[in-house]
Parts: sequence; C-alpha cells; structure tokens
Amino acid sequence: MGQEQLRVMLVDDHEIVRRGLQQLLDAEEDISIVAEAGTVRDAVSQASIARPNVVVMDVRLAGGSGIEATREIRSSLPETKVLMLTSFADDEAVLASILAGASGYVLKQIQGDALLKAIRAVGRGESLLDSLVTKPILERLRKGKHLVGDEKLQRLSGQEERILAMLAEGRTNREIGDELELAEKTIKNYVSSILSKLGVSRRAEAAAYFVRRTTTPGA
Repeated sequence: MGQEQLRVMLVDDHEIVRRGLQQLLDAEEDISIVAEAGTVRDAVSQASIARPNVVVMDVRLAGGSGIEATREIRSSLPETKVLMLTSFADDEAVLASILAGASGYVLKQIQGDALLKAIRAVGRGESLLDSLVTKPILERLRKGKHLVGDEKLQRLSGQEERILAMLAEGRTNREIGDELELAEKTIKNYVSSILSKLGVSRRAEAAAYFVRRTTTPGA
C-alpha cells in the first residue's frame, strides 16, 4: 500500500474513450488519474498543472493533433512520458510521434492488460514502440550517413552524428546527456554545432533532415 502511484493523464477528444480508460485505470492501486483533456490547448495546460508521470495521448484531437501536444508537453516537462494511443497504424504519424518525443505508440485495439503494462513500462522510462508498427521507421532512424553520402551529414563528427540520431528519436538534451555521460550544457553546445553544420535553425528541422537523408529507396 506504500507504493508510490503512477500519475496518469488521459487525452482523447472522445469522452466515451476517456471514460473507458478511466474505468480500466481506476481499478489499479498503483495508478492514479490526475487530469483529463480533449483538446491540444487543454492537454498542454492541464499537464503543466498536474505534472503527470505518463500521458496517454490520442494522435488526433480537436483543435490540432496529439503530436503537437506531445511536443509542447515534452518541451516544458521533459520528465513526463507520453504513450500515443491511436485507432490505426500510420507510418508518418509514428515517425512524427517519435520526433515529438513520445516513448510509446500503441493501437486502440490493444487489450486492457497489455495497455496497463505499456503505461507502466513507459512510466519506468522504457521505450515502448510496437515493433510491428515502428520497425521500418526505427530502421530508417538508425541508418548511418555512410549509406547515403550526404554532404552536410558528412560534416558531423561521430559524436554529433550519435547525438543527431538520438534527437531524431525524440530524446531531450538531458536524456542524451545521461546516456552519453555528458553535461546537459555540453549537449546543448553539440546541438548548436549540428544545427549550424546542417544549415537549420531548429532541432526538429535537424531531426527531420536526418530521417529524410537516411532513408534508403524502397525503405
């Protein structure tokens, strides 16, 4: 009973879906629903107030997309994890979710027990991207620059390339620093150098550039 509860926020523009999720999660002693939202604006504002550990996010929302909401939430609350929940697999949506910083992407057809496991896994900081949905996307993200010979990518050092690949997977500067055992400020300096070498002004543009250039024909 002394176990710390996982704070979860539900974001879906269909109230009936939120009610179903709420009923499922309310039965779990280790999970507490701290907020709900049905629009991008409400999702961002409610997250800033409730500061959930995990956001279960619908890809399509009223007034925008869950991908947009995910990007904003992850930017202001890097410790908050996002699990995307959607009705059907869409390669572009999966890729955009990864770039926005989502930790997981599952289909609404998922069984209740499996969804609970996914929420807990994301809450532990694990990446939970359904291999059937995301394997082709992640393979594209992991292609090396040597496969395409892109002039701008070849300007990057090995460390910069590793950091860019992690940016493309949606990781924050802090998460990258933790993995590479470097200070967050050092990662920020690397990112600035990467942006300069690629001739872009934003990290999302750099990530998108990397993904486009490391996609092999027919992939």
